[in-house]
Amino acid sequence: MRMSLRNRIALAAALLAPLVVALALVPFRTHMTSANLALILVVVVVAVATLGSRAGGVAAALSAAAWFDFFLTRPFQRFTISHGDDITTTFLLLAVGVAVSQLAAHARTLKLVTVTDAAHLARIHETASLVQAGGSPYAVVDQVGHQLTEILGLRGSRFEHGTLLGRHPRLEQDGSVTVGRAHWDLDKDGWPGEEIELRAQVGGRYLGRFMLEPEPGTVPPPLQTRLVAVSLADHVGAALDTTGPVLDR
Repeated sequence: MRMSLRNRIALAAALLAPLVVALALVPFRTHMTSANLALILVVVVVAVATLGSRAGGVAAALSAAAWFDFFLTRPFQRFTISHGDDITTTFLLLAVGVAVSQLAAHARTLKLVTVTDAAHLARIHETASLVQAGGSPYAVVDQVGHQLTEILGLRGSRFEHGTLLGRHPRLEQDGSVTVGRAHWDLDKDGWPGEEIELRAQVGGRYLGRFMLEPEPGTVPPPLQTRLVAVSLADHVGAALDTTGPVLDR
């Protein structure tokens, strides 16, 4: 799985930022207590954790503890510590840095989930309102097609009307993907390497399907997002059932 640009930047910052800050603190190491020097490095760890992943925060905490030992405790420029208090401070720096970085990363994740949930709810509400208003099935199909492309990170999608559905990998109602009759492990294997069928249905009747075209090499979205996609497709089924079939254009 490829690391995102954001996480690559965060990992580089995790390795380099504590080193740069520790070097900047060298002129002050004889005038400041070890605890104060360590607190400054904890701030660096938190900054890195808010930028990247949990792994980046842990890497920053390890880097901060190592450079604190090397530059800011006696004997200087050696990975040894001669004073017991400095040993304690180093371990506390590492422990606090890891703990705080995890909290920062978790807070960022919760914020992302909240924002994502709100956006998904808005899409579902927008589509449901269009269906309830008796909107053209063309408009509903087009709107959902654009939404599916956006939320699933697709190259594109198209809608095929009718009940004669061929054999393609299928995005099921529970958000899983099947190939033939076998379950496909999205987390391990990514998207199947071909178009994926998402059926538009109502009351157990199939009225058409979206053919989803994943972008090669992309990571499938989480289950929550896939379930939103299923719900959007079902709104298309409701629109077709209420207003009649979508004719070929």
